[in-house]
Amino acid sequence: MTEWGVVLVISALLGLFVIVAKPVVSLTQAITRLTATVEGVKADFDAMSIKNTESHRRIWEHNDEQDKQLADHDKRITRLEDKDELESKN
Repeated sequence: MTEWGVVLVISALLGLFVIVAKPVVSLTQAITRLTATVEGVKADFDAMSIKNTESHRRIWEHNDEQDKQLADHDKRITRLEDKDELESKN
């Protein structure tokens, strides 16, 4: 093999390396960015989940308070209606 043949083989191998290495490096960078993005989304989701749980707890507490008030009003209305019925019978 002549010197030019060796140079040609080496340049072909370098070209092949560049052709293969460029997409691999590009893919590695994309995976790194994607990993960072997914970690950020996960952190945001975890924070949102905590806030959501707290919000639901407050809503249910408020709902329970309203249920108690409605039950109290129902009792008071029943007493008033019974009182009116007794007065109308007399």
